[in-house]
Amino acid sequence: MRTASSSDSSAILVRRWFQLGDSDLGTHLLRSNRLQKGDSLSAITRDFCHAWGIEHRIIPMTDDPMPTIVDTVEMGELPFQEYFVHQRCKPTVKGFRFEGAESARPAEGVEEAFNEADAVVICPSNPWVSIDPILRVTKLKPTRVSSPASKRKLIVAISPIIGGKAVKGPAAKMYRELGIMPSALAVAKHYGELLDGFVFDQKDAGLENEINNLGIKTLICDTLMKDEKGRRRVAKDVLEFIDTLL
Repeated sequence: MRTASSSDSSAILVRRWFQLGDSDLGTHLLRSNRLQKGDSLSAITRDFCHAWGIEHRIIPMTDDPMPTIVDTVEMGELPFQEYFVHQRCKPTVKGFRFEGAESARPAEGVEEAFNEADAVVICPSNPWVSIDPILRVTKLKPTRVSSPASKRKLIVAISPIIGGKAVKGPAAKMYRELGIMPSALAVAKHYGELLDGFVFDQKDAGLENEINNLGIKTLICDTLMKDEKGRRRVAKDVLEFIDTLL
């Protein structure tokens, strides 16, 4: 353990393995301090965005505590940061649990944003530990099957798996350890009937028919985002794809 002293000389213990830089540490300490004082995560996030000049509205999925717990073969249940940072994703995954998910409520503005939107885009993040918690809290439901046309909400996902590998992070490793071959098809099946459309990389074009057979419309394009130009390209492609589905 390492001890860092704040201006009021109170001792703050920081786990050595967490390896936060000064800027990140300051952000976490400020957020923790405000949470302890009773401020909501939504309010804190809004203030951070204002301070950093971020114009877009960013809303956390919930203001309620909801830690992700990773169930592993070798070490049992681990808090996500313990698994991800300390253990460097080495333990074998066998499941996930979202503590407090049953009682957690969507943060203020989440449901309103969904209701006002023409479409929802699920970005190419880890389906198991990044997207699933959000889906659990928001209770986002498929509309293409059960809803009348006037109330349908387009939901489109982008695959984080390209050529059987995760662009970043342990998603592909998690799929394999759970007995699933990592692929764009596996991601499409993960979301299933929730999706109206699915965007995946041109390297996986051979999977198009199988994904279409799930009842999901597809867009094949270059989804690898190496820089800002790449991010803008993918965003443009996805928005144009959504226009064809509306």
